[in-house]
Amino acid sequence: MGSTILEIKLSPADLHNEEALRRAVLRQGSLAPADVGEIHVERRSVDARGRPVFRLRVSILPPGEERSPETPYSSLFRDVSDAPEVVIIGCGPAGMFAALELIELGLRPIIIERGKDVQARRRSLRAIQQFGEVDPNSNYCFGEGGAGTYSDGKLYTRSLKRGNYLKALHLLAEHGAQPDILIDAHPHIGSNKLPKVVANMRQSILDYGGDIRFGHRLIELERTKEDIQALIITNEAGEDYRLTASAYIFATGHSARDVYRLLHRHDIRMEAKPFALGVRIEHPQALIDKIQYRQEQREENLPASSYKLVTQVKDRGVFSFCMCPGGLVVPASTAPGEIVVNGMSLSRRDSPYANSGTVVAVELEDLKPFAKHGVFAGLEFQRSVEQTMFQASDGSQRAPAARLTDFANGRVSSSLPETSYIPGLISSPMHTLLPSGIYSRLQQGVKDFSRKMKGYFTEEANVIGTESRTSSPIRIPRNRETYQHPDLNNLYPCGEGAGYAGGILSAAMDGQNVAQAVFKCVVR
Repeated sequence: MGSTILEIKLSPADLHNEEALRRAVLRQGSLAPADVGEIHVERRSVDARGRPVFRLRVSILPPGEERSPETPYSSLFRDVSDAPEVVIIGCGPAGMFAALELIELGLRPIIIERGKDVQARRRSLRAIQQFGEVDPNSNYCFGEGGAGTYSDGKLYTRSLKRGNYLKALHLLAEHGAQPDILIDAHPHIGSNKLPKVVANMRQSILDYGGDIRFGHRLIELERTKEDIQALIITNEAGEDYRLTASAYIFATGHSARDVYRLLHRHDIRMEAKPFALGVRIEHPQALIDKIQYRQEQREENLPASSYKLVTQVKDRGVFSFCMCPGGLVVPASTAPGEIVVNGMSLSRRDSPYANSGTVVAVELEDLKPFAKHGVFAGLEFQRSVEQTMFQASDGSQRAPAARLTDFANGRVSSSLPETSYIPGLISSPMHTLLPSGIYSRLQQGVKDFSRKMKGYFTEEANVIGTESRTSSPIRIPRNRETYQHPDLNNLYPCGEGAGYAGGILSAAMDGQNVAQAVFKCVVR
């Protein structure tokens, strides 16, 4: 007979009640009680347009029938110990998913990662949080799992046409992520859970013959007119060695500025691209819940509420970005002398704070004052803002900040609300620290947001500088079909750092696509 698909809704109180689920199915009227066997939730989302409810897509099997177990994607992995080698620069989601795809295809990945493994990386994060010490090779951006490991683990993407997103989700679940990510409309893993998932993925890569070298950094390359001949790598002891392979995947993330400089020295084509820059705004989570759910206290089983806001100011988009309900603001600098902030959430999203990047689109024409830097104009614009924020602070990672109401009115705050940002905040003239074009648009943008979301504009919110690593300001070009660099046939730009992804899932899919392209080239 097969399964029946229905769309139903449940109150938050009934979310985990199997009898309530069955009653909701029967209320639809298309099935008799005798026809309802196993009920499986395929999709789940919160609808808060009225009284909050969960909307579910369910499949119902007749009594006596059972769902056939799905074949794990990891069962397709094979031993690649003696297979042709492919070097991957970067152990973020693009690099790790590229490695797993290569293993499935029968090629041996060698991952070069400048940072540390997830366990050792915690010490680097403690150093920047507690003591303001920035390790340029191991921080919130660099290290096993990349920037995504400690930024909530949001898995929602609008780029579903870019690749097999279900495969990426299943691989994460097979490596320890909670199964809910397979059904939630806006899935996330949580920064407390992701390190274990990433470590399990690492073990799979190693178990099937791959290689991961932490604390190893790309410092030089050898090339001919047509291809890369070798990479020069330095290890933690400062010893250099030469590395050759069948192909080279560059999945370095959006903050590996030294890699861009290296490519430029070797006349490897790159392009400036638009990006976004702004601040991170932090509200009390209870306030966001009250606004979004219209409840004095959030009902049990409802998740910490989020928001997505966008407006246009002076021909530029102003929008919320990487919203972290029940989250924390964290220091994301990758070099001494700069202040960069980002957001993260633990799996339960139970922090009393909500934060979101709130940024302005930066187009190439906005970079004219930095035109002398050529392709690096956007990068230098980013850096100038980050350094200005640091100079306005006290030499630590305390971040410049203002109350939202003061920020919008061009004032320095006499005091600041409590914050989740561990290094602390310092009241600062944010209206003069930000570039005028960024500030004026943010100033109007948050006022526009207050009309769309009543209660958003409040003195209880902190505006924290600066949110500058939204995406790479540089793109490394590649052929749309072969994924190869136009000038070097064995160089494969990949992921966020190359300008082709914008989050964990899109980077993972890009890694898979690039690995498939490498396979087609290597085995032809």
